[in-house]
Amino acid sequence: MNPKPLRDKIPTHLIGGIDRWVEKRILPGGFLTAVLKNDLKGAVDRADDISKKHIVDIVIYLYNYVPSACWGSKEKVEAWAENI
Repeated sequence: MNPKPLRDKIPTHLIGGIDRWVEKRILPGGFLTAVLKNDLKGAVDRADDISKKHIVDIVIYLYNYVPSACWGSKEKVEAWAENI
C-alpha cells in the first residue's frame, strides 16, 4: 500500500509532528500526543476544527504506516520517548 494517498489526507500542520515523533522521538503537541496515546477524549479536547475532522484519517495512517511500538497506548508512547 502506498502511504501517499493516506498521508495526503492528514492536515499539513500535523505531518511534521508525526514524522519527528517516529524519526527523532520528539513528542508532538497535545492533540497528536493524545492521539498517539489512544486518548480520544484528550484528542478531541485539544483538537482544532481541522484536526477534529481528520482524526480517523490520522489513525488509519498511523495503523498502516507508523511502527506500532510508538503509538497506541500511554505506555508505548512513554517507552518510545525513553528509548532514544
